[in-house]
Amino acid sequence: MLLGVIADDMTGATDVALMLNRAGMRTVQVIGAPAQGAALPEADAVVVALKSRTCPVAEAVADSLRACEALLAAGARQILFKYCSTFDSTAQGNIGPVADALMQRLDARIAIICPAFPANGRSIYQGYLFVGPMPLHESSMKDHPLTPMRDSNLMRLMGAQTEAPVGLVDYATVLAGPEAVQARYQALAGEGVRYVVTDALTNADLMVLGASVADHVLLTGGSGIAMGLPQNFRQAGLLGERAAPETLHAPPGRAGILSGSCSSATRGQIKAAIAAGYPALKLDPLALAAGGQPVEEVVGWALRQPDETPFLLYSSDDPAEVAAIQDRLGREKAGALVEEAFAAIARRLSEAGLTRLLVAGGETSGAVVQGLAVRTLEIGPEIDPGVPWTRVVDGPEMVVALKSGNFGAPDFFVKAWRLLD
Repeated sequence: MLLGVIADDMTGATDVALMLNRAGMRTVQVIGAPAQGAALPEADAVVVALKSRTCPVAEAVADSLRACEALLAAGARQILFKYCSTFDSTAQGNIGPVADALMQRLDARIAIICPAFPANGRSIYQGYLFVGPMPLHESSMKDHPLTPMRDSNLMRLMGAQTEAPVGLVDYATVLAGPEAVQARYQALAGEGVRYVVTDALTNADLMVLGASVADHVLLTGGSGIAMGLPQNFRQAGLLGERAAPETLHAPPGRAGILSGSCSSATRGQIKAAIAAGYPALKLDPLALAAGGQPVEEVVGWALRQPDETPFLLYSSDDPAEVAAIQDRLGREKAGALVEEAFAAIARRLSEAGLTRLLVAGGETSGAVVQGLAVRTLEIGPEIDPGVPWTRVVDGPEMVVALKSGNFGAPDFFVKAWRLLD
């Protein structure tokens, strides 16, 4: 193994695995922190998908360190801590505490902070994170039900989660090339800075930054920063050329969509799927809480739909409705009800012959994968930036696409199936 990745949620893990796979690294995604002494699959890169974005800080740190130990034991030369391109977190963490723990374990002198992903509209300028043309705190992320983002300055956001000093590599330095960026790292490290926010507006900037961290033992950021890492291993003579897959063979069977994300992007994709004629049923958290929408009833509805068209089961709603439900049920209870329902639904659908499954939302994806008892995924072709099809290696015979709520074009739910043969 050359690169070990620790991702803080399921869709983020798939996202970064796709980036590495597309750049020529044979990549496998493992679900959950490996048990002590457990062997990891052989690959150029292994991505460990955790569910640590919103769990208690101590749990997130413990799981991340356990994943790190497994990756190091398998030979990883570099560790990437991958989090969301919108820096999803609270003032207490979990990004800062996990990064601090990994920094200490790896004895890293300095680590970059780079959630930029230009292909999906995430850019960093003067340390400020933008979503398309809007600063992060003015985007739809300001109303995220679990991690509302009310600031766009990454130095302040990270500074609230760690006691370590945070610095900046500005855009002029990035434009000057890898050597200039490395010189800036050295200067900041000499001043006692441990974390460095790096500006990035384009894919070319990410390639510069990738080249600049070839000798860093720890990196932190979104999947975009992984774009330039394979070339470092290639230049060192450790990695050959490899073409990324363009299609994925899927076993015969039913197709369905489970959507728990409440992002504006996913809500638009739901509307497009319904407009395209997909049969759709909405899950109601209040009904779930009252026992009025049992899993068997939902599964029965799905199985009665025509085989030739994917069905859509969704709990997605606008922020005001989500807030009202959370007020009545409590934030944690509302989320847990929906996740548990989707996990049970996925398990029953798989038993009934579902073999092609698209899931929207990081928390939902984590719950569904756990419900299906999936441990390893083989990365397939890209549907949209950051979202591939994957094949289940050690679970039910099926292909799965795990989509971050904010990712994908409006027609994502409709066009994804075209890459399957």
